[in-house]
Amino acid sequence: MEPAKEEESSVQDEAVDKSNFKNCNHIAFYRRQKLLLPGNSLYQALLDSVTLCNDSVKLQIINEKNKVPLLVEIYAIDGNIFRLKINEVSPLKSRYEVPDVLIKEPTTQRLSIAQKEAGILVLTCANEDCKLHITANPFQIELESQDETVLSVNTNGLLYFEHLQLTPQNSKTTAQKKEDASIDSSQENQEDLGLWQEEFGSFLDIKANGPSSVGLDFSLHGCEHVYGIPEHAETLLLKNTSDRDAYRLFNLDVYGHKIHDKMGIYGSVPFLLAHKPNRTSGIFWLNSSETLVEINTKAVMEHVPSRSPPDITKQRVVPQTDVRWMSESGIIDVFLLMGPTPFDIFKQYAQLTGTQALPPLFSLGYHQCRWNYEDEQDVKTVDTGFDEHDIPYDVIWLDIEHTDGKRYFTWDKKKFQHPKRMQELLKRKKRKLVVIIDPHIKVDPLYALYSEAKKKGYFVKNRKGQDFEGICWPGSSSYLDFTNPEVREWYADQFAFKSYKGSTDVLFVWNDMNEPSVFKGAELTMQRDAVHHDNWEHREVHNLYGFYQQMATAEGLIKRSGGQKRPFVLTRSFFAGSQKYGAVWTGDNVAEWSYLKISIPMLLTISIAGISFCGADVGGFIGDPEPELLVRWYQAGAYQPFFRGHANIESKRREPWLFGDENTQIIREAIRERYTLLPYLYSLFYRAHTTAEPVMRPLWVEFSKEQETFGVEDEYMLGNALLVHPVTEQEATTVNVLLPGSDEVWYDFRRFRRLDYPGTLKIPVTLESIPVFQRGGSVVPLKTTVGRSTEWMTDISYELRVALDSKDFAVGELYLDDGHSFQYLHKKQFLHRKFTFHKNVFSSSCADEIGQYHTTCVVERVLILGVQKQPTSVTVSLQDGKDKEVVFTYDAKTSMLTLEKLLLNVGADWEIHIK
Repeated sequence: MEPAKEEESSVQDEAVDKSNFKNCNHIAFYRRQKLLLPGNSLYQALLDSVTLCNDSVKLQIINEKNKVPLLVEIYAIDGNIFRLKINEVSPLKSRYEVPDVLIKEPTTQRLSIAQKEAGILVLTCANEDCKLHITANPFQIELESQDETVLSVNTNGLLYFEHLQLTPQNSKTTAQKKEDASIDSSQENQEDLGLWQEEFGSFLDIKANGPSSVGLDFSLHGCEHVYGIPEHAETLLLKNTSDRDAYRLFNLDVYGHKIHDKMGIYGSVPFLLAHKPNRTSGIFWLNSSETLVEINTKAVMEHVPSRSPPDITKQRVVPQTDVRWMSESGIIDVFLLMGPTPFDIFKQYAQLTGTQALPPLFSLGYHQCRWNYEDEQDVKTVDTGFDEHDIPYDVIWLDIEHTDGKRYFTWDKKKFQHPKRMQELLKRKKRKLVVIIDPHIKVDPLYALYSEAKKKGYFVKNRKGQDFEGICWPGSSSYLDFTNPEVREWYADQFAFKSYKGSTDVLFVWNDMNEPSVFKGAELTMQRDAVHHDNWEHREVHNLYGFYQQMATAEGLIKRSGGQKRPFVLTRSFFAGSQKYGAVWTGDNVAEWSYLKISIPMLLTISIAGISFCGADVGGFIGDPEPELLVRWYQAGAYQPFFRGHANIESKRREPWLFGDENTQIIREAIRERYTLLPYLYSLFYRAHTTAEPVMRPLWVEFSKEQETFGVEDEYMLGNALLVHPVTEQEATTVNVLLPGSDEVWYDFRRFRRLDYPGTLKIPVTLESIPVFQRGGSVVPLKTTVGRSTEWMTDISYELRVALDSKDFAVGELYLDDGHSFQYLHKKQFLHRKFTFHKNVFSSSCADEIGQYHTTCVVERVLILGVQKQPTSVTVSLQDGKDKEVVFTYDAKTSMLTLEKLLLNVGADWEIHIK
């Protein structure tokens, strides 16, 4: 029987009251864990149970009150990582362990026992200078590196583990209930603690498996600066949390989310970094259920052994940060990353969860989006508008209104009658189309996608075993169960050209609403007692839902091209490892200055948590930006990894040319600057892809010993060469810029002025541009001019901008391939060049001999900044041994040497000699 016609949902369904979301007080497992007070550990290690295996050390610990034993497994992983797993020795049934996030089972090293006596066990591993000290009573672990305690586990005795139990009616006697530490037998208290069911507003969450929460605390010694655990609209530096104000990791659709709030928004990466001048370390808590993180930085007394007399120890005050993790369910599976440098941490985390996928080059251009471009004519008009106003762009986007009644993989029959023709017109202009494809599927037996998925049993079920139904854009909807590999494979097949009618090879995908968003649901998401593949409750997998949709979508785009072409998929919801599948953005922001300002720490936090391809909606999604704010947002976005303008259905039109000639000119200049910068950006993405270096990075990552950089969040490094300081204050005439490093030299990126006195400088600004500085010692590759999109720019020549450091040295690189295929990987079709300035010789050499990509593209111009005196001659030596004179000009005021008309093949070896 056909369901009654449903009204589709509107933006009002999303514009919700914050009371729809829980705070810590509402979360039962948090209330239960908070009953455990610091300093009273219930666990003791049974050192007689220690067994040494090939890949790990295993031992049991026991809860002294309820006598339930837990199994502890400790692994030493290649590359200075330790893994700690804690699970029940014999649970009633399996507990959820997160699959698919680790790229492979990590390679382990053998641990050996160095000492075992009087309640202490000391473990060492083969080739790292690390020791683990395990204390039996109370159970604690200390990680030591080079005789310094880096990190300790269960320091405050907050290890918490609710073992699975039989449901109350058929389980224990009253006496046994009283025995159980985590459960009070009074009915009222049971309800308050939410053991078997939990209420929130009018919603009831039935817990078929009862309470299954886990928690553990860690102490980071000598550290007072901690970062990470996105996504929150918060500062870069994580703040101390008070009671009932923990950082929440729980993916939620929060329209116009508040700023400076620790509530969970669209994505969750349970990865925290701690930094001090001599070491960076990390904690990766692999759990996909709702997770809360408490942070407390304090001063502690540390004993310093004294040499004389031997029995006296001195004391000193040092900082320490305690971090407490609490999750609703699963097991404890935590990776301790020992660094010691920030870049070591990034590599270690990527070794576990993968590196950033190498994006197709077009996706690093500018993206034009709104909810919604009305029809094919609107698309054509906007596309033409960019050409008429001489503004480059690569991709136009279609939001939910392009479909037939919010049925994804379809087109509105009136407004988009000829989708292929529309895409052909874009293709002729070397541009692309992105369409939105959300995870909810309209309940409609006549909709082929729905009826096939229903027949195959591919939807998430409710606890009674029927398809879960919730309200979203199409009205009543069911939700594909992406945790099921069979569903993911089927979903990937839907992107085939024969299945997705009207799609072509220039169509790419945007996954939105995949937290998953359920209007009128508890916290606007899926019931936690909904049931997924293999009978796992939604509570176990919640934070993985969007991760799996993006995985399946990326796979579909690769499959559709016969494995030849790189996909582009933007997702709103994400988890650890999402970097392997594409890009993320910060969701439904607001057209206000404060949202421009907070976007910088938000993107920096996402970047250091492994996801380099990230951005914020330029102009703010909700509301109407004043022209000055829009201009400033374009200037910031041009120097951030993902660059998209986007606006709400209720916002006024805001294509870049609608704000008067002067603003059009400034926005045009910002976007064109982005396009000249693409060779540098693409090279940075290659580094992110191969060595896990974030494209956009906090200052402290590059200047790890400079304490003044540790809290800076209003400026950042783009790669290691450019320092960017967006203007985020209205009507600003000056900004205070920190140029770090006492021995660093900096140059104004546009005016080439050398700044020899680093520190905080007051820099005058006009509306025309934002401060960008090039670091001495770097070489930045640029294009000499721009085209209408990235594909028009393949043969445009290069400019190399060489900035000399205090020792007259500079080094940089350029990565090049066809920009769209996997041939760089499978057929070594890439070029990786290294540029070096040393002793008045500027040379180009091969950075990776394996690369075999051929290009006719040339280096036309070289600018050398910081040349102290005018040269008498400049010659270039080519591979064939021939020398030729070079045309040059010297500007004494800026100490800049310009070499023109070089026409040196970018793939060849050559040297430029300056006398």
